Amino acid sequence: MAISRRGFLKGVAGGGGLLLVSGVPIANARMSTELPPQAVGLLYDATLCIGCKSCMVNCKTQNSVPGGALYKKGMTAPPYEDKGPKGDEGIWDAPQELSGKTLNIIKVYKNGTAETKDTAVNGYSFFKQQCLHCITPACASVCPAGAFRKDPGNGSVYYLADRCIGCRYCQLACPFGVPRYEWDSAWPEVRKCQLCRHRYAEGKYAACAESCPTGATIFGKVVDLRNEARYRLTLTPGTVYDFPVKTVDSTEKSRRPVARYAGGTYGLVEAGGTQNIMLSGVSFELLGFRKNIPNSDLPQLTWHYIRKILWVFAGVFAGGTAIYEFTHRQEKEGSHD
Repeated sequence: MAISRRGFLKGVAGGGGLLLVSGVPIANARMSTELPPQAVGLLYDATLCIGCKSCMVNCKTQNSVPGGALYKKGMTAPPYEDKGPKGDEGIWDAPQELSGKTLNIIKVYKNGTAETKDTAVNGYSFFKQQCLHCITPACASVCPAGAFRKDPGNGSVYYLADRCIGCRYCQLACPFGVPRYEWDSAWPEVRKCQLCRHRYAEGKYAACAESCPTGATIFGKVVDLRNEARYRLTLTPGTVYDFPVKTVDSTEKSRRPVARYAGGTYGLVEAGGTQNIMLSGVSFELLGFRKNIPNSDLPQLTWHYIRKILWVFAGVFAGGTAIYEFTHRQEKEGSHD
């Protein structure tokens, strides 16, 4: 059904007024700070990663279908980056950052001679960036339209494009800098990992874990992933261990020596805790992850500042509606003269 510009302005202005009267966004009022009992997530162990990027390829493939986080109506192929050499548009895919076409990315840290893997000095390490699926997501708490939601069952943080108004508060609020806007699209949306929630009904799980050959990324219930991470931190470096592959409870194993881990588990307490957690042999600070994120949920803090911006939006939309009504009334009156 088509909607007029007049109807759109009235609807948004009215919606903005409702939010201001309530004092808090609707999503924030329902948000829990507790991990959902059946919450699922990912454990990424950088010491097991070989940088093959199969997780990136499978992510784009499996999320370019109806229900996937990259899908748009009429899509017939994965949205590969198109800035490669002439003649390779649509095939070449070497993204440097997360984007509207890349939901997870493997990068590499290098120092000095980069001779030894998982070593900070004269070494290197691969690392993975994607949405961490906060237990209490700031992106959902500040979204005035309710476009970001947290599944009460599995805890995945997902996005409803038809509700998005393009304000990009989610980008301001996310402590990990994850949500990305489609600047090059005529009808832009916000993109982020949705933990492949569209695959669960088929008995499948996150595409990145499904395609990882070494077990660097595994999928499972968050409580089990946390226990696995804690256990690995107790192992003596050099000890041979059977690392599960693809899922935390998998019978498929990758037997190899345990590396020396640097620090603890990233995502266990940051921003109140996340459902995707990480281990590494190089400090997360060197890998570019922020270490000054509070160990408590952020929605109350972010909303305290960002809610003030709603007054600006309400004023703009209300003013725009008034101007539209005034100018078109004059046009109508002039047409009758």
